[in-house]
Amino acid sequence: MKKILVAAVPLVAALTFAVQPAYAGIHHDRPSTGTTTTIGSDSAAPECVVPDVSAPKGARVVDVTAVAEPGGTLEFPPLFGQAEPPPPVTGVPAFCQVQVTLTHGRAGDRELIEVWLPATGWTGRFQALGGSGYLAGGFGPEQANAIKAGYAVGTTDAGATPTTGYTPDWALTADGEVNRTVLENFAERGPHELAVVGKAVTRAHYGRAASYSYWNGCSTGGRQGYMEAQRHPGDFDGVLANAPAISWDRFAVADLWPIVVQNELDDHLTKCEFDAFTAAAVAACDGPEADGVIEDPFACDFDPKSIVGRTVLCDGEQLTLTATDAEVVDRIWDGPRSSTGKRLWYGLAKGADLSAIGTYPFPVSTGWIASLLKQDPAYDLTTITQADFEAYLEQSVEQYHDVIASDDADLSGFRRAGGKLLTWHGLADQLVPVGGSIRYHDEVEKRFGRRATSDFYRLFLVPGAAHCGPGAAPAPADPLGALVSWVEKGKAPRSLS
Repeated sequence: MKKILVAAVPLVAALTFAVQPAYAGIHHDRPSTGTTTTIGSDSAAPECVVPDVSAPKGARVVDVTAVAEPGGTLEFPPLFGQAEPPPPVTGVPAFCQVQVTLTHGRAGDRELIEVWLPATGWTGRFQALGGSGYLAGGFGPEQANAIKAGYAVGTTDAGATPTTGYTPDWALTADGEVNRTVLENFAERGPHELAVVGKAVTRAHYGRAASYSYWNGCSTGGRQGYMEAQRHPGDFDGVLANAPAISWDRFAVADLWPIVVQNELDDHLTKCEFDAFTAAAVAACDGPEADGVIEDPFACDFDPKSIVGRTVLCDGEQLTLTATDAEVVDRIWDGPRSSTGKRLWYGLAKGADLSAIGTYPFPVSTGWIASLLKQDPAYDLTTITQADFEAYLEQSVEQYHDVIASDDADLSGFRRAGGKLLTWHGLADQLVPVGGSIRYHDEVEKRFGRRATSDFYRLFLVPGAAHCGPGAAPAPADPLGALVSWVEKGKAPRSLS
């Protein structure tokens, strides 16, 4: 399968839009087959006992438990955003499940950190799992698959429960004020405390420290991974942070842009109409492989006005695409702008499913604005206007950039610590615009230089892949294996499997 290395191609303008930068350090990738390495195994099964856990700075230990689990076949409820449960995980080794509950000051929060420790086959590695949406951790089959692969694995809820994943039910206190403690847990403190406690529990259980530690997350988990590299550079040897919701303070508002545009133009498209424009763009910009994938959506010059007048069959009704429909789509692809034309953030790339955040307000965004900005979970954002949008974005950046944004390009500490940061982002991501990842990588290259950056940080763009998974094309099959090989063998990945 063809591999494309992007070299000096101006994909997306930097947020200042003063220049069109080059992205030679970004790897424009299609997956192929690869392998994962291991570093040995323990033969004896340590006893599952309650470890002596010291509280991280600023926290207090409320409770510690340890339960020996038999392993075997494990079943899990439906994951965030899924209607059906995931397939059972078979062949799971027996493991020790340690749960540590922390609290902070007088806030009364309860942060759960859970660590699974395989009784046999431990490779000497620790893996921390990130979250998705408003879920701070990955409680599910990822844990079982990690211990099958020989990892001690940990995750945390950051005290941000209960939640559906789409709504921040934890965001407000009983008196309606922003719950700063839990917000800070979700934004930064939870993942750091997971690193500290998870590695300490692993060391206590096996009688020796993990030889290598890794972060593994996508979307929210990607944002958390970047936060770890920026603010806690010694926590992990390797950080896998995919489709990261970089600059959450901007992203969480910017994903309402499609609704703003449709409200302003008084033209609300159906999924069928959105899909028709996307299909036409793919047909116009598909490469010589004719595989239904746009290799470089930023080089695609398809004009949505070119299919005005075309009819679309939608639920048995013939709909005719109008010039206003085309303007809606063009402005969504272009991305958020102010009333004066100033670019505010990035739009979805051509080839991405526009209906994902275009047919109704994205719940993660409405939850952020309603709870964290308006402090009213029932606040209605369906009629959001251009003026509203700009005000919310300004407020979000002003109030929360220092709390939750993960876009500080100064990775000096992470570089000095010898860490490796690996990211893949689908070019057809329908939820987190890929432009944010490209912008961040460009800022890091400006600071360190192209060659020095590639020594510790690599970004792969995957044509056709969607948010955190496959779309019109596959997602990388084993990016964690590539990161492990980079950290432990010095083999920097030129492509992802």
